Amino acid sequence: MAQKNLSELTDQELLAKAKKIKSNNQINAFLIGLCIGIIIYAVAKNNFGFFGLIPVLIAFKVFNKPNNNVELIKLLNERNLN
Repeated sequence: MAQKNLSELTDQELLAKAKKIKSNNQINAFLIGLCIGIIIYAVAKNNFGFFGLIPVLIAFKVFNKPNNNVELIKLLNERNLN
């Protein structure tokens, strides 16, 4: 099945997508916090080597995720579905 354009979705489908985005943002925030905790622990133990670099790379990938949700948020605001 082909993915619909956001403007063709119903209000319920838009709200479901927004809920999924919010859930993904919470998971990403947890993972970023975990990575930062591992980095702080590695620096405190003077063991910032290969295993200390892995969380930095993971955090970099999460932070550099393109923000493709702008159109969805704009459409939600246009339809007053905040």
